[in-house]
Amino acid sequence: MQVQDLPTLNATLNAVAATLLLSGYIAIKKNHKELHKKLMVATFIVSALFLTSYLIYHYHVPSKKFPDLGWIKTVYFLILFPHIILAVIMVPMILKTFWHAYKEEWEKHKKIARLTFPIWMYVSVTGVIVYFMLYHWFV
Repeated sequence: MQVQDLPTLNATLNAVAATLLLSGYIAIKKNHKELHKKLMVATFIVSALFLTSYLIYHYHVPSKKFPDLGWIKTVYFLILFPHIILAVIMVPMILKTFWHAYKEEWEKHKKIARLTFPIWMYVSVTGVIVYFMLYHWFV
């Protein structure tokens, strides 16, 4: 695998993270606590792999500019800006959510997880959308 292959890997990891995250959400709603725990740990690992790969890629390659396509570029930025802001915010939220679960502080865990889940899901899904917009749909 070469550095130029990392955006595809990153999008794949984001898609897997979103799938695992949604599966973990469904598992806890059905009161399958052990399955939820396993799925969330898997989501955490996949997201950590994504972040590592993303940082390696951007260490070696400057950010790719979106082509000047009028209103489509505006849509791209409307997706990208909240994606970036929420991606930064979600990291400490994820860590805090996991910390409360580890300490078995279930009320605190549930309270922050209700905020962490939609942000983590948004960032994972929009990461895939940004990838397709930048590398496939509007090249």
